[in-house]
Amino acid sequence: MANFSKPTVPQFSVDVYQNEFLPEGGREVSAIVTVTSTGGGTSGAGGVSGYADGAAAGVVIMVDCSGSMDYPSTKMRGAREATAAAVDTLRDGTSFAVVAGTHVAKEVYPGNGGLAVADARTRAEAKHALRSLSAGGGTAIGTWLRLADRLLSSADLTIRHGILLTDGRNEHESPEELRAALDACAGRFTCDARGVGTDWEVKEVTGIASALLGTADIVADPAGLADDFTVMMEHAMGKGVADVVLRLWTPVGVEIGYVKQVAPTVEDLTGRRTEAGPRAGDYPTGSWGDESRDYHVSVRVPQAAIGQEMLAARVSLIAPDPAGGDPRPLSQGLVRAVWTDDLVMSTSINPQVAHYTGQAELANVIQQGLDARKSGDRDGATAKLGRAVQLAAASGNADTAKLLSKVVDVVDAATGTVRLKAKVAEADEMTLETRSTKTVRVKR
Repeated sequence: MANFSKPTVPQFSVDVYQNEFLPEGGREVSAIVTVTSTGGGTSGAGGVSGYADGAAAGVVIMVDCSGSMDYPSTKMRGAREATAAAVDTLRDGTSFAVVAGTHVAKEVYPGNGGLAVADARTRAEAKHALRSLSAGGGTAIGTWLRLADRLLSSADLTIRHGILLTDGRNEHESPEELRAALDACAGRFTCDARGVGTDWEVKEVTGIASALLGTADIVADPAGLADDFTVMMEHAMGKGVADVVLRLWTPVGVEIGYVKQVAPTVEDLTGRRTEAGPRAGDYPTGSWGDESRDYHVSVRVPQAAIGQEMLAARVSLIAPDPAGGDPRPLSQGLVRAVWTDDLVMSTSINPQVAHYTGQAELANVIQQGLDARKSGDRDGATAKLGRAVQLAAASGNADTAKLLSKVVDVVDAATGTVRLKAKVAEADEMTLETRSTKTVRVKR
């Protein structure tokens, strides 16, 4: 068993990177907002006032037990071993449960409609219960998520997290039923999703992770599941604050263009805004440990004369009050607009803004290129994936460049000249699609 001390609650900081200077008539303002939490995870001290040392955490592991998990049998065996490894990684005192998912959801452990509390005895009991896992039946992921929500709601928790493993498509419920389940669970717990093998649907798995503010990835070889589950659980055990939101306040006349997370992955949060008072809106960011993320904020300001300046937006990190009071601000940064007739100042693009604009385009053209390839549009696929190679090379995104090289032959990365490979392993194409939104941090 991994020896985890309780995480302390992190301290937050907000840094804003932008070129605040606009030309006469200029209205578009962009900024990269870097949010950093330090002193959390499993080390450090201090924290958000009012939180206890070590937030009450609960985790539900959802294991696909549909009939396809027996083909090959290594998938079911790998799933049992991975779940056992995750259980071993649980910190003492963490609430947890294991769910077997088919066309229905069944409690595997503790099996009493609630959660067990991790200690040496319950970990051993849970691993013993895993021996009964066998493959059979269909796939209805929405039912798994709804059961996880009920189990996590049965205890008084501040950190609520799910881990979901599937090997196939969600064939025993409609897309609308899955979407309804995701809508019902959004904001109630976060969830990491993994696809094992190559018979699952990438957009389903990434859609689950996106809706529930978790991570998504492929584990093509079942032998890698145990290591992957261990890392996921270690990450979950490092969380110290849940339900943190990015609050954007704008003055009268300022319009929101978009709010996107751009590192470590691209995630458009614009449509997830909830109103938070006059001219303020909240965008969900999920749970935090010891980490840093970047957000791209774009607003449209009213026209102003040369020499004028204004506050274009105030960005705050807000966390719930554990005592049930009003949410509390953790840190904030300001986005400014200054009108100038200096052409050099007003046309300079901030390096952080330029970098992440390119990273967002990279994620987009990979998806477009793969979709074109699947539809038989070779010219469209070549153009889009060539542009992706060019962007990956220019931004130093070596991991994505390596994945692209398994789908296209690169003739000239600088110009984006590529040829589609005649044969591409399904696992390589799915890996590129699944990881297309992963970005590289800008060098400051």
